[in-house]
Amino acid sequence: MEIGECSVEKVNFWKGKKVFLTGHTGFKGSWLSIWLHQLGAEVTGYSDAPPTDPSLYECSKAGQLLTSITGDVRDAARLQKAMHDANPDIVLHLAAQPLVRESYQRPVDTYAVNVLGTVHVLEAVRQNNAQGGRIKAVVNVTTDKCYSNKEWFWGYRENDRLGGFDPYSNSKACSELVTASYRDSFFNPSRYEEHGVAIASARAGNVIGGGDWAGERLIPDSFRAFCNEVPLVIRSPHSVRPWQHVLEPLGGYLLLAQRLYEEGVRYAEAWNFGPEEQDAQSVESVVSRFCRLWGEGAAYEVVPDHQLHEAAALKLDCSKAKARLGWRPRWNLDTALVQTAAWYKAYLNGEDMLELCRAQIGEFEQAKG
Repeated sequence: MEIGECSVEKVNFWKGKKVFLTGHTGFKGSWLSIWLHQLGAEVTGYSDAPPTDPSLYECSKAGQLLTSITGDVRDAARLQKAMHDANPDIVLHLAAQPLVRESYQRPVDTYAVNVLGTVHVLEAVRQNNAQGGRIKAVVNVTTDKCYSNKEWFWGYRENDRLGGFDPYSNSKACSELVTASYRDSFFNPSRYEEHGVAIASARAGNVIGGGDWAGERLIPDSFRAFCNEVPLVIRSPHSVRPWQHVLEPLGGYLLLAQRLYEEGVRYAEAWNFGPEEQDAQSVESVVSRFCRLWGEGAAYEVVPDHQLHEAAALKLDCSKAKARLGWRPRWNLDTALVQTAAWYKAYLNGEDMLELCRAQIGEFEQAKG
């Protein structure tokens, strides 16, 4: 079953499921918390405080929809206790240091969070089930940047070489290797009947959507510039990225977790969730469209920055997810930008952001992939 294909069946799967979600106060984590609540799941979130001010987590009041535990994935003991107390069916690991530029400034912290944090999450799963827990499905969310980028103009497949130039990208490649090692060593598919745990990793494209306020990201930087009526500065106008609305990969994570839970080792591997070929567009193309949607006060200028490495092209091949999971993108880039601009304008107008998030999730579920 495809996410959104049958609302009743989908709701029936998630209703009452106990989900342990790391990184629930972040941009993706907040959207996913709201969606899981709509589906009837009982969510325990484990995360540091919201990473930005303002934040989607706070402006949408997502914390009212779940049990929230403030904690760092680098704190193994606290994480294990939180997971044991939650007694989840499914673990979704989204906690991360997600910014490339910050990884240059804080490489040790980036590796500690993204690599050792993944070790701690998977070890907590192992210890939890050894003590009578019931976790059946684990999804570790990494990134499209985990591949060794050769500047190809075709999409990377899941069996392409991992790598990563900057500390962020490389740390996520390491997180993928950790996932594979735990799967081989402790949750081997050949012994699934013994341990009952299926682990997969998910690699998404460049996500956009309302409620992202992170620094050094195109849409949040655009929003701040437009509100201040100053031109947005872009460094690499011709860099091509696989742009997609945040709900696209989240739908993939939900579908993947369901398949892992229901069918186990058939899906215990790595998966790409990216846009269609035509939506891998240049930075300047995305900015110019967003400027037109925003209207008055929106402008940009190009100021090259050659201090940091910037890949010229990055695309994902999502053939496997389409063929084996039945997953497909639902909103093209233009629709994603329309929905994103509408969200930020509603925020400026003081609207109820939780209800708007719910409405956009509903529209997304009804769209045809």
